[in-house]
Amino acid sequence: MLTEKKPPLVGLVMGSDSDLPIMREATATLDSLGVPWEMTIASAHRSPRLASSYAQTARDRGLKVLIAGAGYAAHLAGVLAAETILPVIGLPLSGSPLNGFDSLLSTVMMPSGVPVATVTIGGAQNAAVLATQILALSDETLANNLLKFKARLAQKVEEKAANLKQNG
Repeated sequence: MLTEKKPPLVGLVMGSDSDLPIMREATATLDSLGVPWEMTIASAHRSPRLASSYAQTARDRGLKVLIAGAGYAAHLAGVLAAETILPVIGLPLSGSPLNGFDSLLSTVMMPSGVPVATVTIGGAQNAAVLATQILALSDETLANNLLKFKARLAQKVEEKAANLKQNG
């Protein structure tokens, strides 16, 4: 029996297909938490009209949160945030000679009125979890999925602590 595919709630945008391995970490986390998503490529510098159009139409398409992953100057999250009222999560990526520090600064240093929530360099899982936490404010199923996720995190730490105690 086929199951009905739910419309995407999270839009993931990357500046280049070289960012795909990191963005796949975000999609894997969203999948594990039961969050439907869509993904595209749009560059703040090489295709600014495409990035702007994606952000301008995201809400009408039913998206609730955007995740923008970009390296180097990483203005993608800011471009998206300037064009939508949806929450935008910036995911700075490494790969530049500055190992992502440039991406972090350009993602987090936004002007007043154009906020971007920013996670750590390469923090795809955190971007996905934060997006899910935003969605869980009005979705009890996602809230329960997050509670289970957090319990699994705690269980892994407890197992490692017990292993360390047992094996030194």
